[in-house]
Amino acid sequence: MRRAQLLNLRHQRTLKVADEVWIATALLHRENPTRSDFEVREIVARAATEAGGRNLRPGVRVHALLHCVANRPANPGRYRMLYATGRLTRRLYRPGDPYHPSREGSKTIPRREEIPADYHELLDWYEREIGKMRREETQEDPILGLRGLGKEVWADEHPDAYVQRLREGWE
Repeated sequence: MRRAQLLNLRHQRTLKVADEVWIATALLHRENPTRSDFEVREIVARAATEAGGRNLRPGVRVHALLHCVANRPANPGRYRMLYATGRLTRRLYRPGDPYHPSREGSKTIPRREEIPADYHELLDWYEREIGKMRREETQEDPILGLRGLGKEVWADEHPDAYVQRLREGWE
């Protein structure tokens, strides 16, 4: 069976539209690793491909535009599954991304038990990739690494006394 046929009518009734949008976006990210974001129309088209020929639910587009977007006010959807990088461009939400306060505590990824088993690998991929990004982000910042550099210059005197001494003779 083609992957696009996995979201059949049985899954349509149980799969949340937000999860469908997340799956489509995750597939785009995985298939296009050099791209940082995608246009909403691309996400909707990818969701349609995964739908396997059935009519796409009308909520998919509005979820990609608004309901799933972490850095937009909740209206009424509160999900934090996507992040708006532009007016009509989105990427997957990453832990640590800023988000609108009205979305505090909301769902960021699908629950494994709520999506078809064939998509569980996407959750694993996301955890690996986001974990990798988070590890890279926690590496020491080169600018912050300069903190304390040169402190030996005034090691024998109080910093205020050092500055005062440097300023002696200024007019």
